[in-house]
Amino acid sequence: MKNRPWKGLLSVALPRRMSNMFTAFIVGLIFWSLQSSVAGAGLAPPQDLIMITLNTNYTLTWDWDQNSAESHAVNFTTQYVGKYKLKYKLNSKKKSPDWSTACEEMSRRSCDLTVFNLHYLSIYVLRVRANVNGHHSDWVQKEFCPDKDAAVGPPSKVETEPAGSDLDVFIFDPLTNNNTSMKDHLPKLYYHILYWERSIDSQALRTQTLRSSANMVTLPNLKAWTWYCVSIQSRDDFYNKSSSFTSPQCMQTEGNTPWWQIFLYFLGSLVLCFLVMLLSLYTSFWCYRTLKATLYPSIQLHAHFMEYLCDSSGSAIPHLLTPDAESELLCDKVTVCAEPAVLEIHSPPPGALLAPPSGLDPDVRHSRQDSDSSGDSGVYSTGGSSSLQQPNSSQSSTGAKDVWLGPFDLEQVKLQQMAPGLKSQRLIADEGIVDVRV
Repeated sequence: MKNRPWKGLLSVALPRRMSNMFTAFIVGLIFWSLQSSVAGAGLAPPQDLIMITLNTNYTLTWDWDQNSAESHAVNFTTQYVGKYKLKYKLNSKKKSPDWSTACEEMSRRSCDLTVFNLHYLSIYVLRVRANVNGHHSDWVQKEFCPDKDAAVGPPSKVETEPAGSDLDVFIFDPLTNNNTSMKDHLPKLYYHILYWERSIDSQALRTQTLRSSANMVTLPNLKAWTWYCVSIQSRDDFYNKSSSFTSPQCMQTEGNTPWWQIFLYFLGSLVLCFLVMLLSLYTSFWCYRTLKATLYPSIQLHAHFMEYLCDSSGSAIPHLLTPDAESELLCDKVTVCAEPAVLEIHSPPPGALLAPPSGLDPDVRHSRQDSDSSGDSGVYSTGGSSSLQQPNSSQSSTGAKDVWLGPFDLEQVKLQQMAPGLKSQRLIADEGIVDVRV
């Protein structure tokens, strides 16, 4: 019973505390929403929207006050819509048209619209806003018509070529982002051609102009063998569009070739042809000698080597040795020696055997005959050279100073001089016949 009053007090205090907390939450939420709305209203929008264009390349740029966001990161969103769609939406009493987003939450201050292939003859409305921490600034809009606002570029390429004393100029049309000619969008596009004679003195420069819509133009009334420079500009008069001039292209004109130059050309061609022919002949001769020395060498193998290297059929073409047992025998050491000379001994005439040489002493001749009759029988020992040089005992007893050697003794001496290593066994003289045994 005593605790009941306290329970009643607690039951009353708890709902009051919860209601106070709910009230504080509601007040904080309202204060935060008010602060957010104030911050969103204070965010500065982009300024100075500018379209940078060239042919069909379009880029939207803008400026923005950096102080309005303090240190927060700023992003930008870019959208576009056709102007005719915008008018149609407003006439149909719809709240907002269907905008196409080109760049969403991008930190850079530009947006490239080239990839969206905006129609050249249409009119578009572009808008940009800033985004900081989920807060957005107001949209800033700009109207853009490519046909009216897009700049035209200079010719994409210029080439010059001499045509006698004149110059032919080849002009290539400006190109779109899809590499097509800008004449598809500007049918009345033409070119303003500026040309002049190149000179060191810039004050004496006299320029001439020419207008043409063709892509090939001949510059008339030029001097022969003179340098001229050309610069070209693209133009369209409907919206008074004009591009910048191309970089100057210089070329020298030509004329009639003088006779001395023709003669030099002819002489040079003759010398060149002669050098080419001489070089070709030398190359052919060198190749012929190389092939001949390779296929038919001047040094030939000996006949007994060719017997082993060539086929048994008699062909002169060598054949490859097969790795067998017979081929190993061919790899032994071979010693080549020269064949011994064949000695030819001719018999003296019959009269030389009977008559001694003239001028000899008769005593010597008788001593020779006595020795023959003493039973020597005409056989002389060949055991050494002493029997050829020294007289026998019967000769020495007669006191003869000179000993006559017969023709067979002379042949034996010659034989010993020609072949000292050979041993002669015997010389036999019988009725004019000589027998040599080796």
